[in-house]
Amino acid sequence: MNARPAFHLAIPVDDLERARAFYGGVLGLPEGRSDTTWVDWNLHGHQLVTHVVPGSRPESIHNPVDGHDVPVPHFGLILEIDRFHELADRLRGAGTEFVIEPYQRFGGEPGEQWTMFLHDPAGNALEFKAFADESQIFAR
Repeated sequence: MNARPAFHLAIPVDDLERARAFYGGVLGLPEGRSDTTWVDWNLHGHQLVTHVVPGSRPESIHNPVDGHDVPVPHFGLILEIDRFHELADRLRGAGTEFVIEPYQRFGGEPGEQWTMFLHDPAGNALEFKAFADESQIFAR
């Protein structure tokens, strides 16, 4: 992959220890700076920050894509195919309940990709994907 600018994303969580168990333990992300109400995570060179935000959260909405109800909003990473499958196996091993099980989408079409959707313990939706050809990420 070409070098890209790193992004910063801050998301709400309701329990910092559950966030640590998921982001650090299950996903295996290195922990950076932290305080009593937030933790920085190294999301493959990007800065993801989990902030404790008490209270109820609005229900997520869904958008139909390739015959599946995709949760919105969501965020995640584009991985290499072998890393995608390694992560899928790691998530299965941790007992993760997928919103959309790992599968190949748009087979033989522009933008062919593997994708999976899941929620973190606070209900934030994540998508991880891997393209057969990364030059097709924005293909129409």
